[in-house]
Amino acid sequence: MKKPTASKKAIGLKYSVGSAPEVVAKGFDSLAEQIIAIAKEHGVLIHEDDYLSDFLSRLDLGQQIPEELYHVIAELIAFSYVLQGKFPENWQSPSGGVNSQA
Repeated sequence: MKKPTASKKAIGLKYSVGSAPEVVAKGFDSLAEQIIAIAKEHGVLIHEDDYLSDFLSRLDLGQQIPEELYHVIAELIAFSYVLQGKFPENWQSPSGGVNSQA
């Protein structure tokens, strides 16, 4: 018996300082592919996590993420900033140097 294939999902979040991230895009299958392609075109970092995307796909457009996800989403946002070379002012690296970027 052939196992059904899971549909591809894409959920876009937007974060503004002072508020919880909110769902700004979501789609399945070919729409998910389009969302991912547009995100890549604009330099948006993509994170693949089946469990997280399953949970986020249940949220409505414009809905903020629930408090239970604050920690995991905050870690992903912080990691994406580091990957882009963005650090908070006066951030001290593990090697002991202080970042001079704003």
